Amino acid sequence: MRILITGNMGYVGPLVLRRLRESHPQATLIGYDMGYFAHCLTGVSRLPESQADQQYFGDIRHVPEQILQGIDAIVHLCAISNDPMGATFEKVTLDINHRASIDLAGKAKRAGVKAFVFASSCSVYGFAEGGPRREEDALNPLTAYAKSKVRTEQDLASLGSETFTATCLRFATACGMSDRLRLDLVLNDFVASAVATKRINILSDGTPWRPLIHVQDMARAIDWAVRRGHRDGGTFLTVNVGSDTWNYQVKDLADAVANLVPNVEVSINKDAQPDKRSYRVNFDKFTKLAQGFLPMVDLQSAVKNLHDGLIAMRFRDQEFRTGDLIRLVTLKRLRENGQLTDELVWKERTNG
Repeated sequence: MRILITGNMGYVGPLVLRRLRESHPQATLIGYDMGYFAHCLTGVSRLPESQADQQYFGDIRHVPEQILQGIDAIVHLCAISNDPMGATFEKVTLDINHRASIDLAGKAKRAGVKAFVFASSCSVYGFAEGGPRREEDALNPLTAYAKSKVRTEQDLASLGSETFTATCLRFATACGMSDRLRLDLVLNDFVASAVATKRINILSDGTPWRPLIHVQDMARAIDWAVRRGHRDGGTFLTVNVGSDTWNYQVKDLADAVANLVPNVEVSINKDAQPDKRSYRVNFDKFTKLAQGFLPMVDLQSAVKNLHDGLIAMRFRDQEFRTGDLIRLVTLKRLRENGQLTDELVWKERTNG
């Protein structure tokens, strides 16, 4: 089996490579990444890409078709990957997350690729009152990032066939330690704040709901989707990925961190404007389909995993929200330094 993983040099990619290498030891694993965050390594002794058999550096908007020859499955992680980046680079977000994704899927189908796994997001539910959202419920994407995921799901639906299995994994909000850690995720931010400052400042009133999933469990779900046959959901499937026990209010996440990290103070902005991004999610379909690949990490373990990882890194940066572990900060710096264009294309090298 030959598996292409796009965006493998981001936050999720190292865990996916590790999981697929363990689960499919004879497979040929191929990475494809733009390299924006290649330098954002966090306390590792081995380059994550060493788990791959080949590593390509390139723009997902221009994937050479020859790379797809002989590929059996594509894990498509590549994206402008959160709301702040989407707001700053709205056009680029739609180009990369939607148009380039569908272009890649079309090329893949024509090249004979059998399985296409798309990393979507539960953020497509936006603001959702009432009970936990199911896959058939109305979507309410509030941001460029969420809208790009919805459009890609919709267009992928027409590509599923007996020879091309397309799977859209609507992931809950990611968390947990990674070889390329991100701290612009709610639980990761809280743990970093607790370690560096002994204080967690909740900018909202703490009431918004968020479903979470540990990055290791995301990799488990991707492994399942790579293997998925038509009997497990048909030729095209959209499925919420996470656990019903991981639907939390933001204030509960802060309290969980404070309970596990000593001497941490939690403050809530009771005067904050309501956060419209609030939703709970139902994961019954995934639970039924993906037996043997369901989430295993609990909240307490995730917090400890992050805490221990940060301590091992000797993390003390009280100003981490302006550092390289915040993805938007990295992109802005690369652009301001003249290394990226406004369209987030690497500028050509010049001879000095």
